[in-house]
Amino acid sequence: MSEKSKLDKNKSDKNTSEKLQKVLANNGVGSRREMEKWIEQGRVSVNGKIASLGDRVEMHDQIRVDGHQISRQKERSPCRVLMYNKPEGVICSLKDPDGRPTVFDRLPRLVGERWIGIGRLDINTSGLLLFTNDGELANRLMHPSYEIEREYAVRVFGEVTPAILRTLTKGVELEDGVAKFNAIHVRPNEDEGLNHWFNVTLSEGRNREVRRLWESQGLKVSRLMRVRYGNLEMFKRLPQGAWVELELSTVNELRNMAKLPPETETKVHEQDKLDHTKLSRMRRSLRKHKQTKVVGQRQRAKTRSRK
Repeated sequence: MSEKSKLDKNKSDKNTSEKLQKVLANNGVGSRREMEKWIEQGRVSVNGKIASLGDRVEMHDQIRVDGHQISRQKERSPCRVLMYNKPEGVICSLKDPDGRPTVFDRLPRLVGERWIGIGRLDINTSGLLLFTNDGELANRLMHPSYEIEREYAVRVFGEVTPAILRTLTKGVELEDGVAKFNAIHVRPNEDEGLNHWFNVTLSEGRNREVRRLWESQGLKVSRLMRVRYGNLEMFKRLPQGAWVELELSTVNELRNMAKLPPETETKVHEQDKLDHTKLSRMRRSLRKHKQTKVVGQRQRAKTRSRK
């Protein structure tokens, strides 16, 4: 085969193939970043051979993850997004060996798919969390290159001077690189002594970044809540621990931020209003879930004590 023919074939192959991690993400296996790690760990095979990062696949290729075949023939499910109001004391892992509550405990069940968290919040942080069944959407909304802005309401303990605020917006050297707030809005003091409330924005989601920025100035964060992700603000009446599925227009706002084509299908034809009836149902469901959780913890404690 001539050099030109080889080049033409390679170009043709790239036009009909896709990156392996993208295919896995689009099938709801996980986020693209997570799939890259799985490929590096040797958990993914293509046509019986362990895959390598950078591999491209076509429709006829057989893909397996941990030995389980991934079907690319099934009809793609509509992109779905949930808004969840995370309480403090709840972790963002799928399961916890210590039996602590997780953000996935009360999400609706999916068949043949799974919910992927868009960003994480630490156990002591509350507020807006998004979940989707679309791995590509999750990856893009989290990736630093898309610069999706997050906004937090933060209560800081200690004396905050104008010089400190200037430093935090100019940039601070942390252990994982320079970080800064895009903006800091000083909220009216509600007479809480040395506690002061601020709204801060930043365009990345490094681990405990908001807390570490304030701590770099000798200050302590006593409360932290995420109130906005991109253009999407937390629904004001959504109870902590509850979720609501977003309607098509809102899903497409998120897809537009992530530079993805609009979705045309939805399971939500009109956004439910958080009226008194719906809020009452949510609160009853939350109380029932907490009671079930407490009973389960007591039973596990009794079982351990008998051993």
